[in-house]
Amino acid sequence: MTALQRLLVISDPDQLKSPAMERAVALAETTGAALDILVCGGPSGSLWILDETILEQVRTGFLERQHAYLAKLGDELSARGIKVTTEVFWADKPELDVLLYLDSRPADLVIKPARHEFPLKRMFMTPLDWQLLRHCPLPLHLVSSAERPLPRRVAASVDLSRSDAEGAALNEKILSVATDFAQQCGAALHLVMAYEQSRSFFAYAAGPVGWTEQVQEELTGNLRSAFNRFAEDHGVPAHHRHFLQGPPARTIAECTLAQGMDVVVMGTLTHQGLDKVLGSTAEQVLYKVPSIIAVRPPEA
Repeated sequence: MTALQRLLVISDPDQLKSPAMERAVALAETTGAALDILVCGGPSGSLWILDETILEQVRTGFLERQHAYLAKLGDELSARGIKVTTEVFWADKPELDVLLYLDSRPADLVIKPARHEFPLKRMFMTPLDWQLLRHCPLPLHLVSSAERPLPRRVAASVDLSRSDAEGAALNEKILSVATDFAQQCGAALHLVMAYEQSRSFFAYAAGPVGWTEQVQEELTGNLRSAFNRFAEDHGVPAHHRHFLQGPPARTIAECTLAQGMDVVVMGTLTHQGLDKVLGSTAEQVLYKVPSIIAVRPPEA
């Protein structure tokens, strides 16, 4: 992430006033970035049974209400010196159309309210937040709450158990985005890594080796050393480093809340099979922390 010049807010029709909007406005005022606000709506499942004439009335009413509200919001933000544009569209499949919209829309950061979806619903459909986490080509800032509209503490969550090129590139990108974002907000930067003492977690580093307490201690020591080297190479002071043991999603969330982090920057990958239901670490952390910024590998 370079200097923020253009922010894109994707707002749900029922979440026009949200912590995500507060965050976007605070960032725009601080950095001088232009603010583009997009509202996308579409027919819910029950509306499909309506007569086409009635459905068209619903669509027209939706567009008129949103345009009126955004025109007022745009005037208020312009009076505060923010360069703002607004756009509303109605789509049969909003999830797909938002992704297509992002492919052609220039922005340095996409900001959206995080919308909690229950596990049972996720078994039958992939929520828009998760689709964006997996496919958004731009850094994605999902905001659940914002006690401080302008972040004061930013955490970069890395995984140094992966020694492959993709993992190394993703860790570098996570820290680069977190560093740039923290600097533009005037926030403190922290570095976090959570590891789990299990064979599956250490498989990246160990491969097919005998599992003994000595091996476990050696691998933990190697990870800690790699973490400290990574932090030193990037100028992260010792008191801003958090090397933690435990299931990554839960441990990262607990650290975030305990340390008063406003934003956690994490990597995300496209998942297949059961992982599409269970979700990545970023997807699991999303509902437990104030906000995240998700980034994809450089080549994705």
